[in-house]
Amino acid sequence: MKVLGIETSCDECAAAVVENGVVLSNVVATQIPFHAKYQGVVPEIASRMHTRWIYGVVDRALKDAGLKPHDVEGLAVTAHPGLLGSLLVGLHFGKAFAWARDIPYIAVDHLLAHLYASRLRRAGAEEEGVYPDYPFLGLLVSGGHSAICRADDFDDITVLGTTIDDAVGEAFDKVAKFYGLGYPGGAAIDRLAQTGDSGAFKFPMPNLYKKGRDGKDHPYDFSYSGLKTAVVNQLEQFRVKKPEIPGGGRRQGEPLRGGAVSPALSGGEAADIAASFQKTAVEILLRGLFRAAADTGITTVVAGGGVAANSYLRSRLAGQGGLRTIFPPPELCGDNGAMVAGIGERYLLRGDRSALSETASARVRAFRRSYP
Repeated sequence: MKVLGIETSCDECAAAVVENGVVLSNVVATQIPFHAKYQGVVPEIASRMHTRWIYGVVDRALKDAGLKPHDVEGLAVTAHPGLLGSLLVGLHFGKAFAWARDIPYIAVDHLLAHLYASRLRRAGAEEEGVYPDYPFLGLLVSGGHSAICRADDFDDITVLGTTIDDAVGEAFDKVAKFYGLGYPGGAAIDRLAQTGDSGAFKFPMPNLYKKGRDGKDHPYDFSYSGLKTAVVNQLEQFRVKKPEIPGGGRRQGEPLRGGAVSPALSGGEAADIAASFQKTAVEILLRGLFRAAADTGITTVVAGGGVAANSYLRSRLAGQGGLRTIFPPPELCGDNGAMVAGIGERYLLRGDRSALSETASARVRAFRRSYP
């Protein structure tokens, strides 16, 4: 079944075509240049750019797959979670396309699509890679969501642990913005950390043993607000390595883009902060993941989301004995239409359909824990 997938949940305008789990095309138009000067995504700009680009991105995806609009047999589009304005652009375009062509369409969950990305294959390389069987533990890590879950099928997900405050990708972005390390923050910190000393700072890891509002313990939950505060406001309290003599860094008080004031950092110290922060941020995730693996007995881990491209996370899991870890290829880690088309194909082949009255939703409660 040839399925067109549309993804506009945040600042990536994406479309792809998948047939029988094989990616025939995958087009992603990034808005990074439009948001870089703000060091973060501006929702109004994001939705306007989606409106401008959506037709051209879909047209390019169809042409790359060698298809005409009448060749498409089904359509899948992200309906939640994400930025509401951005979601509505893709959802309404998708519904209009499906209605005009009189083909079935399905509105899908962006987070379930991320977990499905590892099951996709590239055209001409159908036998490559290792594809996960169910059940497996899912590690969802992105700028908006962080969660550990058990997957018993493509749409049968049980959330075991999640963040009680910030997502891991959000913490990367905010630390990078404060120190002027670059945008997007996750990729910038990952690059800079390659030359840094991860032992230069020993940042704290949170202990989460108090009960949630449901009265239950949540041993797989995690938190990033404390780490973010430590890196941004309490840096010297956690320094292990003496700082180098400043040189090559910014002058103290030099303004950053967006009006923040830059701390005085040498190139080496910036790299040390990046490496130490990245190590702690990833270890917080892995502590909960390893607990979940031990308690459930499930030894296959599937990662999804933009932070799944992080080199330290990949190397740590690759070296973890007893666990089989599967990552999607880098182009399928971030937001993309292929993952939406792929999981959409599964729904459509099963006979599931969405009504034209379907609307978008900014949040999915199951992926964010509330504590007293």
